[in-house]
Amino acid sequence: MKNTPTDPVPLAQALIRCPSVTPADAGALGVLEAALAALGFTCHRLTFGETPNLYARRGTEGPHFCYAGHTDVVPTGPAEAWTDGPFDAVVKDGVLYGRGACDMKGGISAFVAGLTDYLAANPHAPGSISLLITGDEEGPAKDGTTKVLDWLAARGEIPDMALVGEPTSRAALGDLIKVGRRGSMTAYITLFGTQGHSAYPQRADNPIHRLVRVLHRLTAQPIDQGSQFFEATTLQVTGFDVGNAANNVIPGEARAMLNIRFNDLHTSASLTEHLHAALRAEEARYEMRVDCSGESFLTQPGPFVDALRRAVVRATGAEPALDTGGGTSDARFIARFCPVAELGAVGSTMHKVDEAAPVAELRELAALYRMVLEEAFA
Repeated sequence: MKNTPTDPVPLAQALIRCPSVTPADAGALGVLEAALAALGFTCHRLTFGETPNLYARRGTEGPHFCYAGHTDVVPTGPAEAWTDGPFDAVVKDGVLYGRGACDMKGGISAFVAGLTDYLAANPHAPGSISLLITGDEEGPAKDGTTKVLDWLAARGEIPDMALVGEPTSRAALGDLIKVGRRGSMTAYITLFGTQGHSAYPQRADNPIHRLVRVLHRLTAQPIDQGSQFFEATTLQVTGFDVGNAANNVIPGEARAMLNIRFNDLHTSASLTEHLHAALRAEEARYEMRVDCSGESFLTQPGPFVDALRRAVVRATGAEPALDTGGGTSDARFIARFCPVAELGAVGSTMHKVDEAAPVAELRELAALYRMVLEEAFA
């Protein structure tokens, strides 16, 4: 193996300098494709709808290890709020600044650096390594990872294991491996009543009162107490509206919006029925639309998770925690096909002004990813 580890910072700077605010690519996937092609990867640029994606693979045999991530970033907000330009990729006092430094162009660059060193030491390593990189993770996530997975399934190329490089470490690099995520669903409820004068409520049917009772049914008691790997399911009322500009009119409709983050004790279908039951109990006349952005999933401890854990212990000397908290990621799509977990940088500055990644941490992450590959193919 080379005596000097590959530095991930130059590639991270090149990626950050591409202003790929979702859904724009701005050349980011081209920068990454060039780096991977130089390592012997066969690259496929896949566009679904208006979303650009990159799938690159080296090798044809199993086992097949896939690293998944995204090059799109969230908007920067006012550029003048940043100490330096959000896409200048400036390094100051040992810290790389720029949109995507933390989430997750820095992580992608660390994986490529670790991969480079792994291949240099193992030029005839068994199995296959691939990268599934989308430009759609920070957006609707409709034409990115999920569509690439369908494309891979049609080709018989589904990985045996996948690592998503989101910045999931909490306080120190590698302190946490995400082995699952809660599901997320949003319900839009319209409850119908009968409009009337507020001085004559007996001649009307106030939908607000009925909807308040429904919401009380849904929020008065917790849905569950959590499960072995998951915290309790939460239901939050995130919107309430009657569109009433008059103080003496009982409206004919009342609307509510609910967001539910749920564990592995439920599915979106079972929770939808839970909502219907609460509405029926109040004899409501209603319409409800439910959008589920992802079911809950869990990768049970086993060979893949064990390999990640061993790599973290080698790299940091500390045992990582297994966790399922937080929001959603593209791992929810991959979980339908193969074991998947998330392991990446400390996420303290993601989506913030002056987003940053310490250079030392990026280099440590590259070394960790090299060890992940060593353990996965051991």
